[in-house]
Amino acid sequence: EVQLVESGGGLVQPGGSLRLSCAASGFNFKMYAMSWVRQAPGKGLEWVSRIDNDGGSPRYASSVKGRFTISRDNAKNTLYLQMDSLKPEDTALYYCRKWIDTGKPSSHGTQVTVSS
Repeated sequence: EVQLVESGGGLVQPGGSLRLSCAASGFNFKMYAMSWVRQAPGKGLEWVSRIDNDGGSPRYASSVKGRFTISRDNAKNTLYLQMDSLKPEDTALYYCRKWIDTGKPSSHGTQVTVSS
């Protein structure tokens, strides 16, 4: 059974940083490109970032480019998202998923709230 468990969210002031983690199990993690998506209150799902299975070719939404960094550790089956210079508009529930997956994520996500 595929399991993705996100962690690392929290409440942070504007300009602050957080590092999200996603622990993967139940599939061959190193074979899949992965992505982060988010859903802000009252809004639809927004793609944030993706990374190739080998850690190459990171891509970012224009709204986070230059502030967020995606990475992965295939030995630990873990995906990361370093978020710097956070803004109130980054407030959302953040999910990780396989790049090929679509629709609403089945994992619980981790809440990020940016507020003073």
